[in-house]
Amino acid sequence: MSQIKILSTKTLSNIQKEALINADFNVIEADFIKTEHQNFDLKNIKDNLIFTSQNAVHSILQHPKCEELKTKNVFCVGLKTKILLSENGFNVDVYTGYASDLAEIITLIHGSDTFTFFSGNLRREILPQALKEGNVDFNEIKVYETTLTPHKIKDSVEAILFFSLSGVESYLKENTIKKETCFCIGETTAEALEKITKNILIAENPTIEDVIEECINEYK
Repeated sequence: MSQIKILSTKTLSNIQKEALINADFNVIEADFIKTEHQNFDLKNIKDNLIFTSQNAVHSILQHPKCEELKTKNVFCVGLKTKILLSENGFNVDVYTGYASDLAEIITLIHGSDTFTFFSGNLRREILPQALKEGNVDFNEIKVYETTLTPHKIKDSVEAILFFSLSGVESYLKENTIKKETCFCIGETTAEALEKITKNILIAENPTIEDVIEECINEYK
C-alpha cells in the first residue's frame, strides 16, 4: 500500500498512532476540541447514575465525594466508559453503544426508577429529551465543559478521522471537505457530514480503535 496522508481530529495515544504508522499511513494530528472539568456540587443524587462519556467519569473521579456514588447502579454509553467506571469501583448495570439505545432501555424497562445524568455543556438532546417524554424522574449535573479549538489544516490529506459531533463542527470552522474520505466514530458524528459529503464510513463500534481499524481496512 502506498503511503496515504490522514488527519486525526484528536491526538491519538502512542499505540493508536502506531497502528496507523505500521499500516504505512502518514498521520497528522490536531485537537479540535478541548475538555475541562467544572466545579459542581453532588446534591440531590438519584438512585441511578447516567454517564455518556469518559470525560464525565473523569470529572466525577476527581470529586472528593466520589466514593459515595459507588453504591449506586450506573447506566452508561460506550465500552470505554463502562471499563473506566468498572475499573474505578462503580457497578455498571447497563451499557450501550449509543445514547438513543440507552434512552430506549431506560424508558421501556426502568421508567419507574430515578436517575442523575452527569453531562457536559455540549451534550445532545437525545437522551434527556427521551427521558422527559417518557416521564422518567431525572436530574442533570454538568461536570465538564467542551470548547471548540479550530485549526486551519494546510496539508492536503486523503482521509479524516472524526470522533465527535463537536470535532466535526470545529473542523468545519476553518476547513472545507472536498474529496477526503471521512471516518466517523458513530452515526451522530456521521450525520453532521451528510449534507457536505457522501464519502463517509462509520466504525463498526463507537471506539477510537474501531475508527482506526475501519481506516486501515479501507486502504488495504
